[in-house]
Amino acid sequence: MEKVTADSTIYDLLKAKPESTEVLFKFGMGCVGCAIARGETIREAAQAHGIPLEELLTALGISE
Repeated sequence: MEKVTADSTIYDLLKAKPESTEVLFKFGMGCVGCAIARGETIREAAQAHGIPLEELLTALGISE
């Protein structure tokens, strides 16, 4: 598994760091059950939900 970054998909994030589910829910993101999660990047999801990317990445403990 490659390093998880802002350009990784939500699916890859959850595969590599299952504990990220809690962080996503705290930001109001229902990515866990979303069909788009397989192809949507963390960066795209943050933008779609109006969440500052850096804030989300810090909470997830990953870098851009």
